[in-house]
This record gives sequence, C-alpha cells and structure tokens, in this order.
Amino acid sequence: MAASVASQAAARGLRTATSKHILLDKLKSNWLSPRRWLNLQEYQSKKLMQESGVAVQRFYVADTASEALEAAKRLNAKEIVLKAQILAGGRGKGVFDSGLKGGVHLTKDPAVVGELANKMLGFNLTTKQTPKDGVKVKTVMVAEALDITRETYFAILMDRSCNGPVMVGSPQGGMDIEEVAASTPELIFKEAIDIFEGVRDDQALAMAANLGFKGPLQRQAADQIKRLYDLFLKVDATQVEVNPLGETPEGQVVCFDAKINFDDNAEFRQKAVFQMDDMTESDPTEMEAAKWDLKYIGLDGNIACFVNGAGLAMATCDIIDLHGGKPANFLDLGGGVKERQVYEAFKLLTADPKHYKWRFLPSKPSAVTRSTHCHHSSSPSLHLPILPETHGECRHHRQRRPVPRDDAAQLRLLDLPHFTLP
Repeated sequence: MAASVASQAAARGLRTATSKHILLDKLKSNWLSPRRWLNLQEYQSKKLMQESGVAVQRFYVADTASEALEAAKRLNAKEIVLKAQILAGGRGKGVFDSGLKGGVHLTKDPAVVGELANKMLGFNLTTKQTPKDGVKVKTVMVAEALDITRETYFAILMDRSCNGPVMVGSPQGGMDIEEVAASTPELIFKEAIDIFEGVRDDQALAMAANLGFKGPLQRQAADQIKRLYDLFLKVDATQVEVNPLGETPEGQVVCFDAKINFDDNAEFRQKAVFQMDDMTESDPTEMEAAKWDLKYIGLDGNIACFVNGAGLAMATCDIIDLHGGKPANFLDLGGGVKERQVYEAFKLLTADPKHYKWRFLPSKPSAVTRSTHCHHSSSPSLHLPILPETHGECRHHRQRRPVPRDDAAQLRLLDLPHFTLP
C-alpha cells in the first residue's frame, strides 16, 4: 500500500540521518581500530565469499607470467580481466615503472594476459592512493570478465544506533555510496537485523526489491543477501560491502567487488583469516604503533599531535587546520594509556624530526609526566620544540608561558630547548 507523502518524507529523513551515521561509523571502523586493521587482497575476499556460496566471477591467482597465461587458458572465457593485486585503490588509472599504464586490463587473448602479467609482476604500481614510488606487485588475479547490465550497492555492517548489524542498500551502485547519500538520500535503504533471528526471508526479499531486482532475480538477490550475512557472521566481520552487486545479461546476480572489515578482537577464533593479513604494504610507523595499541595515522602536515581520546584527537586536527596549520598525524593514546605507551608514542613522533615544526600535546598529564620522568635518565635529550598544556590532576604544574630548559625537571618533561611560537 502506498505510504502518505508525510510518512514518505519522514522515512526519507530517517534514512538520510541514519545513512550519515552509518558512514561515519564506517570511517571510524577503518581508521580507529585498536590495532592495524586486517588487510586482505581482492582475491582473498573473493575466496572467502566463494566458500560461503556467494556468487563471484571465476578467477585464478598467479605469481608469475607463465602462471597467468595458464590461468587464462583454463578459464576459457569470452573475455578475461587481469588485475594487479595491491591494497590501494585507483588501480585502473595507475602506472607501472615498467611503462605499462593501468593495473586492470581486459582482453580476449590468453597470450596477451601473459604479456601484460610480465609487465606487472615485480614492478611498482603507482596510483593516487600509493606512495609516490608505488607498491610492488607480487600477485595478479586472472578472472572471467562478465558484462553488467545493472549495478547496485549492498552492505552489512554494525550500527550502534541499532545495537547490532544492519543492511544498507541502494539501486545506485558502482559509485561511492557517500555521493549517493549526499545527492539522492531517498535511494539509501536501511534494514536492521535481529541478531537472534538473522536475515528473515521477507527482509531479504524487501531489500532485493529496494535494489531494483524483479521476478526470478529478486529471489536470487535475496538468496545472495542471506549468504552474505552468513559470511558476515562466519568471519566475525564488522562490515561486508559489495559494490557493485550486479545483474548480468544472462540473468545472474553476481558480487563483482567486495570489501570486508573484521573484528580484531575475534582474532583468537579467526586465525586462518588473520594469517592471510598482508603486512608488506602497511606503513612501518603504523605497524610499530599497533604493537603498543596506539592508533596512529600519518598525515601530510608538519604539526604533530599527541592526544588522549579519538574524539579529542580528531578535534585537535580540526582546530589546527582551522587556524591555518597542517597536522602531521593522528595519534590517539587511548583512555587507559600506560607510561610505556607514552614513551613509545614519543619515539614514534620524534623518529623523523624534520617533518615537524612543533608538537601539540592535549593529553593525560599523569601518564605523560610519569613516562617522561621514568625514561628521562636512559634516553637522549630530544632537542625539539614542544608546547605542553596540562589540566586536571596536574593543574598545579601548569605554566602560562613557554617552557624553558630550566623548568623541564620541575615539570618532569624531556630536556627541551627554549620554545617560542613561530
């Protein structure tokens, strides 16, 4: 039955608000996890989906050009897609240092697959998301190329406002869901999942209809939705995102591309999944920070931030930017920070001093002062400008002026030169 205009507007408003909340949580789940998040290559995610009965393209993985050629022959497909496997986006428009342009290629000739793989494997691929020198390609995926008549978006993720998992879908797939939410929020559909019941048949069919699938394709899409939820539970995921969930001319519903985020706290029971973690492309500083349960993300500025709490850390970055500065990093020590973690965080920030003009330290004074005092005698002096700001339990130490070297011992700070703001 058709809803009234008022109820449609109310539903649209609800979907708009919740979609923004979901997308914010999505960013947080990626950026603010307790450790370096699990990285899986595209083919690894496809294997997990395949094992759960989710429909994906036929594919093989190759480490050499000869293996790629043999894989292309075994596929015996009308058209083949060859994809360089790196963790960065923008592969299609990337450039190899071999001179080859593009990390994704279509061809109908298996021999061409071998030639292209020879120019990919062992060479660095540079995209908009890689370091300027690019990332070395060690593996390629050789897959059957399928035509797509229609693209949709579908995801299952954890949503705090629903106290559990939710399905999010849109008939507008193949593009950034953030753009869809901003330009046409009425095309974002959300359905909460009862963790005890799972995805009911009527829910799956309703979501499939919202995605625009009709007739036999609706039931086929509903089946894929339920299988994706089974995968979500099986691997302790916090998000399974399929973009696009596509429809082929032959009347098949296929998951063409997927991103899976995992609950790091479930590593103890997902050992097989976490053993697939590809750390070779991870930032060394972020990896070192993860060893100490520090949340660190390198940025492009020159003002380092050393902060307790993710919210305060993000606000600090915003304030610095608001006043014309550029934060060099996001670093959250966490609420229960220990002295050793503070010390290791200082080591991370000072490992490459030329990157920083000065340091902003909205932090927990007790841990900072105890840490710097305990390690002061065994550590070399850090001749770097630091502006300390203390509140709360150490407010009696607070100074309303820059801290010269003579005051360092009193404040239990590192040995610092006289500091003045630029």
